[in-house]
Amino acid sequence: MAMPVRRHRGGGLQERPVWAPTPGNPLVEFDDLLNQMSGLLESTVGAAPAAAWTPLAEVSESEDAFHIEIELPGVKSKDVDVEVNGPELVVTGEIKERERKGVLRRSSRRVGAFEYRLRLPGELDTQKIKADMRDGVLSVTVPKADVAKSRRVEITESSGSTESSG
Repeated sequence: MAMPVRRHRGGGLQERPVWAPTPGNPLVEFDDLLNQMSGLLESTVGAAPAAAWTPLAEVSESEDAFHIEIELPGVKSKDVDVEVNGPELVVTGEIKERERKGVLRRSSRRVGAFEYRLRLPGELDTQKIKADMRDGVLSVTVPKADVAKSRRVEITESSGSTESSG
């Protein structure tokens, strides 16, 4: 008996579990329906592209800049792209699955394409953005434009008498 298969994100085939046919088990019918719908979709529009995952990040704001730290353990800086499009910061890349000898028994590591998007408020100085990768953390500093920075306005005191010239 052939096992039903389903394409997974990598584009290869993956065996699907088959539910034991017990009387009144709705999972058997649901699984069959899912296989039929999946086959119909793939034959019509092709396999779905792999979905990108979003890395963990921390965003802080100082008086003159936004500071973004994105956790990317094991990623090299050459495998990461940082772009700014207007007020939006976009960090993309991919963690490639490494080749192994033997059988992988368990893994909770993320692999594949990742994408982090952040829309920043106010005016930004996109020419002075800095990005630095250290110990698996990407640090991006996005300076605020001079017009967007807050400044303290000095109040001058006028003399108390107002004379009108006549």
